[in-house]
Amino acid sequence: MSTTSLSFLRCALLAAAVFGMPGFQAQAQVTPQRPPAPVLPAPAAGVPLDALTAAATNVGVRRCLPAITRLSSLTVSGSTGNDVLVDWDRKNPDGGPFFSLSGVEYKNASLAFSLTAVPDSTGGCSVAAERISVAPFACRSIAQQELGGYQATQLLATFTVYVDARDPGASVTLIDSPPGCLIIRRHVEYDWKDPALRAPRR
Repeated sequence: MSTTSLSFLRCALLAAAVFGMPGFQAQAQVTPQRPPAPVLPAPAAGVPLDALTAAATNVGVRRCLPAITRLSSLTVSGSTGNDVLVDWDRKNPDGGPFFSLSGVEYKNASLAFSLTAVPDSTGGCSVAAERISVAPFACRSIAQQELGGYQATQLLATFTVYVDARDPGASVTLIDSPPGCLIIRRHVEYDWKDPALRAPRR
């Protein structure tokens, strides 16, 4: 047998021995993939897909998903379509803050919906949501018709914030933008937890 053949045989035997070592096989394993995102049920006929809930689910948000779904479903109810822009922590999608800006269309109007959800150390989520729309009316007339009983604080000549003691964390801001009014309905809540996961009282 030639020298070349002996060298080749030795290399082959050495490779077989190395590949057969348990330690080598452990090092060669690839990182396990994350479990697939849950499949969302198809919306009912005539009901648009909740794009915000779908996006949050697809990027890996889990803990704050019930809060996102609750607020988003209320916003897209009765709409003809919606789409969303999202930002999230790619390294830690379920542990970092989640930001979104949705566009929602109705038959005769449209609005923007901004939502931020941040998981906290107690298992809850801090949530800030804003529903932004424009009405073809003066802000004063809107306040008179829709915000009776609210306390008004005028921050600027054209910028007034209304709050209701019965609904802490919520506010309505009216900004004069002739010939219409810019309306920002804001809701902030800390340590929100899914009611379905709360321990039953004994």
